[in-house]
Amino acid sequence: MSTLKILFIGAHPDDCEVYGGGTAALFARMGHQVKFVSTTNGNAGHHQLMGNELVDRRSAETVVAAQILGVAYEVLNHDDGQLEPTVVNRNEIIRQIRDWEADVVVTHRPNDYHPDHRYTSVMVQDAAYLVMVPNLVMNMPPLRHNPAFFYFADHFQKPYPFSPNVAVDISETYEAKMRALHAHTSQFYEWLPWIDGKSDQVPESEEDRLDWLKQQWPNTPDEKIRNLLEKWYGKERTAQVKHAEAFELCEYGHQPDKNEMKKLFPMVK
Repeated sequence: MSTLKILFIGAHPDDCEVYGGGTAALFARMGHQVKFVSTTNGNAGHHQLMGNELVDRRSAETVVAAQILGVAYEVLNHDDGQLEPTVVNRNEIIRQIRDWEADVVVTHRPNDYHPDHRYTSVMVQDAAYLVMVPNLVMNMPPLRHNPAFFYFADHFQKPYPFSPNVAVDISETYEAKMRALHAHTSQFYEWLPWIDGKSDQVPESEEDRLDWLKQQWPNTPDEKIRNLLEKWYGKERTAQVKHAEAFELCEYGHQPDKNEMKKLFPMVK
């Protein structure tokens, strides 16, 4: 089996872990090369910390998460909450995809509550064709094989709901995913509980915090995801799946058939 190169592009320094951490860890354990990119530095994601102090803390958290999952990690220096889909920023995305020589690129869907998520998605989508064009971003050679682009899962319904094409059993790597999220203390035990009015619910001990985190992010497949799991794994295997992640194929970029999808997601069998 040839080595795949997988690129997850999230808007903030924890998005890739949240939406694809279990799958990323599976790829890494199988010997494939995985990289996480955050398009912003996360400097708005806290109610007490700000500026370089917050950037440094969140960057340090990504280092720990990367070690847990077995991935490379890069945080781009764009301000959190102020990302714009400019040509300059799009070219940066093109460079990232070309430099990694990605076979698969995964990002947010373009309809999402957070502007950074939406604009990250727009730029990745816009890059899906342009990564092949030699006369753009000429300091980085164009790709000769177009990657397949996928979206992370979300719950938004308009203008159309998430429509997954592949679901991955992450039961084997769910603990690693949770430990990677656990490494982002500033987010999952400080910022997000504060923004949700749940700061008083956060446990004190590390063990209790990790158990609490699992309750917030169970990754338990619903009926739609279980039906998709059955398509890829069969009923007997699907009955044993406790945790899963799903991805939707973007209409831009390479369009793999079912046989090629199995090569791009070799853990699905």
